[in-house]
Amino acid sequence: MADLMQFDLVSPERSLASLQVSEVQIPGADGDMTVMADHAPTITSMRPGVLTATGPDGSAEYLVTGGFAEIGMGSTSVLAERAIAKADVTQDLFNELMSEAKAAGEGASDEAADMANKLMADMAAAGQAMGLSA
Repeated sequence: MADLMQFDLVSPERSLASLQVSEVQIPGADGDMTVMADHAPTITSMRPGVLTATGPDGSAEYLVTGGFAEIGMGSTSVLAERAIAKADVTQDLFNELMSEAKAAGEGASDEAADMANKLMADMAAAGQAMGLSA
């Protein structure tokens, strides 16, 4: 079995997970990454997507809307803008998140509108990965 590391997932509202895991798949802003116990120390920003933590007790999936991940030699901590357990994400909640993303781009400058369009595309892709429609 792979070495285990500490994984913590927090959002401004609450702590969602504190687990011993063998790997964490993170939707990084520069691309998806898989973190394991001896990963080089890194700090990365995240884009909207599905974060998956896998350990001895199985996998736990979360929808994250962005944030940061701090990766150490024996731990990974994720501070998410918003994080929701996959089991708690309904189509109505996802529609609300998409509406918030759309509202962020309305009336914005060209550069901000481009960022909002990317946010919408990332959110739509995350929803599709979870079996939801945008």
